[in-house]
Amino acid sequence: MENKIKKLNFNHSFIFFLFCNVLSLITFVINNFTVSPLICLLLILSIGISHGSLDNVKGEKLLKIFGINNLLIFYISYILIAILVIVLWIIMPSISLIIFLIVASYHFGKEDTQFLVVENSYLNQLLFFMKGTLIILAPIYFHFDETVNIFKLLLVDNENFYQFLNFLETNKILLFGIILSTLANIILFSKNFEIKKFAIFLDYFSILILNYYFSPLLAFTMYFCFLHSIRHIITLILELEKNDLNLGLKMFTKKALPLTILTASLCLIFLYFINNTYTFDSSVLKIIFIGLASLTFPHILLEYLLEKNEK
Repeated sequence: MENKIKKLNFNHSFIFFLFCNVLSLITFVINNFTVSPLICLLLILSIGISHGSLDNVKGEKLLKIFGINNLLIFYISYILIAILVIVLWIIMPSISLIIFLIVASYHFGKEDTQFLVVENSYLNQLLFFMKGTLIILAPIYFHFDETVNIFKLLLVDNENFYQFLNFLETNKILLFGIILSTLANIILFSKNFEIKKFAIFLDYFSILILNYYFSPLLAFTMYFCFLHSIRHIITLILELEKNDLNLGLKMFTKKALPLTILTASLCLIFLYFINNTYTFDSSVLKIIFIGLASLTFPHILLEYLLEKNEK
């Protein structure tokens, strides 16, 4: 099964790399190529969110490890953590954003690479984090002003935070961070080398291409939906049915659909209400990033607890 996952993910990385190159060529053909933030939201609410829609299945497995039979405890805990994240973001948005970016860097780096790296050493954990920082640093480096505007729309109004970002840009520290991320990719690629590890560089160049040619929101949407989420979905499909991918996909769709629809519906309801206070694009950005943060923390915590206790 391990070789099957590696092969599928390598093919996925190659297809995604070609997809990114085709998209970049479109920018030369169509002047001022843009995609509505609403389209980005719909992609994230469908493909993006679905990669975590089996958390209830994993939660049930975790509760059994702890000897708890009441699945309601999982749902209540998951929802409370999500609500707590939103409340904390409203109270202290700058700190919440920084913590989210740090956690997201590690999460993206690990989940996109761990199918190739078996050893769970502290060095590899650090390399995962450094690799994942590319997702955060690339949009700031290539589209500094636009990314800063997004941060401001996410309720972050701390001038010290933006002075710090300006310091990072002015002193080329953002570029240095991207170089460190590049080195992390090289080290992960070279350790216990095998051909399928070229997926690491395919993903690396795909992320750079997306962030160079497209807005931070569109670049993140393409990465989150069509690289990160689909990669996780592939793993879930093989966990459900390792011998028949079509059957596994059907099983995944059936299990994932209820929570995906429920979560997407709630997000659209929230969008309707906050749109009365903010502009539409601003409301969409809040739903995407603050909403993702509220779902990311319980999702990562669940993955961590399950991985730790299964071992």
